[in-house]
Amino acid sequence: MKHGPLLFLGVFAAFFASWVAGVLAPHLQIGGQSLVQIDDLGIQYPLDRTGEAKQGAQVYRAQGCHYCHTQQVLQEPLLSRLTLTDAGTNITDAVAALRKVRRDLDADAATELVRHPPQVILAHAGASATDQATRLLTNAGARVESTIANLGPDLRRGWGTRRTVSRDYLRDQPVFLGQIRLGPDLANLGARQTNTTWLLRKLYNARIDLPGSTMPRYPYLFTERRLRPGQAPSPDALALPSEFAPPAGIEIIPTREARQLVAYLLSLRSDALFYEVFPPPTDQCRDKTGRDHERPVRPNLVPRP
Repeated sequence: MKHGPLLFLGVFAAFFASWVAGVLAPHLQIGGQSLVQIDDLGIQYPLDRTGEAKQGAQVYRAQGCHYCHTQQVLQEPLLSRLTLTDAGTNITDAVAALRKVRRDLDADAATELVRHPPQVILAHAGASATDQATRLLTNAGARVESTIANLGPDLRRGWGTRRTVSRDYLRDQPVFLGQIRLGPDLANLGARQTNTTWLLRKLYNARIDLPGSTMPRYPYLFTERRLRPGQAPSPDALALPSEFAPPAGIEIIPTREARQLVAYLLSLRSDALFYEVFPPPTDQCRDKTGRDHERPVRPNLVPRP
């Protein structure tokens, strides 16, 4: 084994290069991200959580909620929708350019699309196809608009308005990414569920509102209080259906930890608009002609609870 040391160095170099490329470089790139400074408002974004929600993160961690719930809205590879918004003054050139982009169109069909904008030219196109089509049409004097086209299963379920990016977690220590989804993703729960009472009832017994749910019960986050004769029920007591209610004269009161956990859940929002999220998320609107089109959603600057 005259070349044993050289062989060892070669194997070591290969492993070291893989570690640098796969571990160290991403760590330096993502770990060095900073908060976004918004000078007009005098704040840094994303906004931090307030006391109750921050303490609730520790309750979330202690209960092991991250074992069954993720906090990452996923999206399919980015595709774009290209819309012809204005054909320009040279209809002939616009038709010729459109037929290069859409080879399935004959001259009559292309002319019909060009004469009645806005029209979707490419419904689900990759970046290179979108760029090429944009160049052809704009060189012909037309105007086009590119918006996000695909949603991915998470966004179709309503779990978020955009994919999650690393900057969403800058305020989180530790980060509850999660790996298994025995329950729905919670990254944007605070934007789609604002009912505190419903969340408390969910923690007490998830099968009240969803029979057959596999979510465990957390009765120890609540206390049973016996009412004295003539004592009025507490306004904080849970309103439970008869089949789940305690015996008469006893009420269920959420503890401070239960309220902190709900405050944390309500603070989970991933709808801030960062530069990494491109193109910006859109919502559907309808113009005066009755056609559906999309418009950018303004960034959310509401402080976390």
